[in-house]
Amino acid sequence: MERTLTLDTLKAVGKTVLLKGWVNSVRSHGKIVFFDLRDRSGLVQVVFQNPKDNLKPESVVYVTGKVVKRPEKLANPKLKTGKVEIQASKVEVVTISRELPFPLDTDGHDIDEAVRLKYRYLDLRRPRLNRIIRTRAKLVKFIRDYLTQEEFVEIETPMLTKTTPEGARDFLVPSRLQPGKFYALPQSPQQYKQLLMVAGFERYFQIARCFRDEDPRHDRAYGEFTQLDLEMSFVTQNDILELIEAMYTAMVKEVFPDKTISQSPWPRLSHEQAVKKYGSDKPDLRKDNQDPHELAFAWIVDFPLFNQQTQEDFFHGAGKNAKLAPSHHMFTSPHPDDIPLLDKNPLKVRGLQHDLVLNGYEVGGGSIRIHDPKIQRKVFELIGFTKEQEKQFEHMLTAFTYGVPPHGGIAPGIDRLLMVLFNEPNLREVIAYPAVASGQTAVVDAPSQATPEQLKELHLKLVK
Repeated sequence: MERTLTLDTLKAVGKTVLLKGWVNSVRSHGKIVFFDLRDRSGLVQVVFQNPKDNLKPESVVYVTGKVVKRPEKLANPKLKTGKVEIQASKVEVVTISRELPFPLDTDGHDIDEAVRLKYRYLDLRRPRLNRIIRTRAKLVKFIRDYLTQEEFVEIETPMLTKTTPEGARDFLVPSRLQPGKFYALPQSPQQYKQLLMVAGFERYFQIARCFRDEDPRHDRAYGEFTQLDLEMSFVTQNDILELIEAMYTAMVKEVFPDKTISQSPWPRLSHEQAVKKYGSDKPDLRKDNQDPHELAFAWIVDFPLFNQQTQEDFFHGAGKNAKLAPSHHMFTSPHPDDIPLLDKNPLKVRGLQHDLVLNGYEVGGGSIRIHDPKIQRKVFELIGFTKEQEKQFEHMLTAFTYGVPPHGGIAPGIDRLLMVLFNEPNLREVIAYPAVASGQTAVVDAPSQATPEQLKELHLKLVK
């Protein structure tokens, strides 16, 4: 007999079916046991007489039985299958679950997060998290379909790349074949996507994994995160903003129909206006910030191209002895009207940067890029790059001598967007297997020690 999903029992009244899933809950009434069976489609009530085995919650069972209509007064309006139940003739216990380390019938927010993440495979059975992960998949599919329809090409870029000073601390990977040399995991596909514009693809996107060795915050995961990475040739800043605004508006309507976008078209504020009026470059523009269904998108533009360098800026793409650091990153184009100020007063130069904000969070950032090698070298000079540091980007400067189109893009974060849309307190709630604050992926106890044999093969030695 083929398996029937619980939701499909609504179309199988009077038929004998085979169901496979987990025991969600058990209610014993002497010789009769009622339990809810859970599979990927939902729940259905099962009635079983004279059970030989003690049914434990979260055990895996196969149920053979007849689908019958429940009396109208006994129907359960909280379940999609609440009008039917299964009169089981056979219940086979496939695997038994031991006692759970925490309950699964709550939202889980009050449970110690370290314990939840250690047993994440159980935590993900929780209805709240199950819904988030499934909705995340729908959101990503919507983006893929939308951009493909708009003639974007999805292209994967390398995970093993070159270490360059472009934003944060790199994760380094030792090379076995080239002893003493290291790959870096990509902080973003920034350089690769710009090279794809040189290659003539004109419209690229990727659901990209990015890696940054930065301290975690509630809205920033440790180690790795996911972003929509996107680049376009022959466009203005307005073209990029209009594309994202149209796509996200359609996405909210389809994937989050209970949400309302408070203002359309989305407001556009200069960086100076936002800071002066709201005291923040990521203002919360909701009319009522207690309303979880209101979405207040806005664009922040006209950022300064440079900031005064701080102690941390060496890790954010500035030279050790420079007085200036890039406000966004070193590939952001200066405003055309401000190019003469690069020599006279660089702190007055505006960048063609655009940040997407939502309900007080930055959920995406991008810019029009520099496509003139002379201006790119000038920016390197202003942020204090040595010849050695500049040489790390020689591949881009060389590529730009072969006919590079004007181009720009944006990289909205998937994780942070979902955190805001679901009104979750931190990013870890919308990621299947997040790292804890200490950097450990608790469910598999990573990172772990390497064996002496592995270190020898990589020509590495640990020093205390």
